[in-house]
Amino acid sequence: MSANKSSSDVFGGKVAVFGGDFRQILPVVPRGSRSDIVHCAINASYIWHSVEVLTLTRNMRLQTGSTQTDKTEITQFSDWLLRIGEGRISEPNDGTAKIDIPLDILITEFDDPIVAIVNTTYPDFIINFQSIDYLKSRTILASTLEIVDQINDHILNLMPGEIRDYYSANSVDKSEIHDPIVVDILTPEFLSSLRTSGLPNHHLKLKVGTPIMLMRNIDQSEGLCNDTRLCITKMEAHVLEASIMGGKGLGNLGYIPLMDMSLSQSPWPFKLNRRQFPIIVSYSMTINKSQGQSLDNVGLYLQRDVFTQGQIYVALSRVTTKKGIKIMIHDEEKKSRGKLQMLCIKRFLTMSEFQTFISVIL
Repeated sequence: MSANKSSSDVFGGKVAVFGGDFRQILPVVPRGSRSDIVHCAINASYIWHSVEVLTLTRNMRLQTGSTQTDKTEITQFSDWLLRIGEGRISEPNDGTAKIDIPLDILITEFDDPIVAIVNTTYPDFIINFQSIDYLKSRTILASTLEIVDQINDHILNLMPGEIRDYYSANSVDKSEIHDPIVVDILTPEFLSSLRTSGLPNHHLKLKVGTPIMLMRNIDQSEGLCNDTRLCITKMEAHVLEASIMGGKGLGNLGYIPLMDMSLSQSPWPFKLNRRQFPIIVSYSMTINKSQGQSLDNVGLYLQRDVFTQGQIYVALSRVTTKKGIKIMIHDEEKKSRGKLQMLCIKRFLTMSEFQTFISVIL
C-alpha cells in the first residue's frame, strides 16, 4: 500500500506501527546530556500527538503459578514491575523517585558484596560449573563495565582450569585523522586501555567451560548471532570452539574467529579498529546487554543509583519468577541499602506534560 502524496496527514495517511517495549532503556546518545537522551524518546517527536497507544500489560515472561498463593505473588510482582516501567512508582513524584526494594529479594548481610552476589546467583558453583543447564539459566547484572569485569574475573578464579589470555591488536583509522601528529600521540598502550560498550576488551581471560556472549553476527543460519550465549569447549590461537546454550541451535558447535571491529559511532574523537574475538564473558553482563534475555536466576548488583526506571525495569523483568531475582545495593562504605533512587519518566505523556517534565530536569 502506497502513501497518498496529496494527503496532508502524517505519512500521507499510511498506517505505521511502532513496535517494542517503551518501558525499557532509553536511546543511547554518545556524550549526550540527560535532556539529549530524553529528547530522543519517541514521545518527544512532533508526530507523537498523532500516535494511538496500544498498551500491553501482561508480562508473558513470568510463569503461571501452580497454587493460588503463587498466582497472587506473580500478579503483585507483575503489577510492581509495570508501575516501575511506566514511571508510576512512588507517586506523586517530581521526576525523581525512591523505591523500596522488597526485603525478600534484597541481599542485606555480607562482608564482600561481590562474593555475596556470586554465592547467591551461582550456588554450589564448583559442583555445577560444567553444567550447561546451570549456566544458561543465570547471570549477574551490573550497571557498569568495570563491575562486570570484576565479577567475571572473580568467578573465573573460582573455576578449575588454566586461564588463557588473549590480547587484541589495535589501530586508528588514519583516513579520518587530518593531523599526523595525533597518530603519534595515540600509542598502542593508550589504545589498549580503551573500553566501551560494543567492543570486546583488549584483554580477554578465558577457560574451557566459560559462558560467553557474541557481540557480532557470524552465521545467522547456524544460530551464531549477536547476543547468542555459548559455552567454550576448545581454545586455539586464532579460533574458539563453543557450544550454543539456547535457542534453535541448542547444543550445536560454533567456531568464533578473530575479527576486525570498530564502532559506527565512536565515543572518542577518532575511530578505533580492534582485532579480537567478538565476545564477552557472560557470568556477569551489563543491564543494557541483557535486553532480550529470559533467565531463571538473576543477581542485580548496584553500587550506585540507576539513571532511569528503564534500567531497573529491564533488570527485574529478565526473570520468570519473583524468586529468581536477588538484589544487592550498597553505598561507598559497602553498607546495604534498601532504597534505590532513579529518574522517573512517564513513557506516554501528552506533549504539554512532556514539555513540563523537560523544564523540570533541565
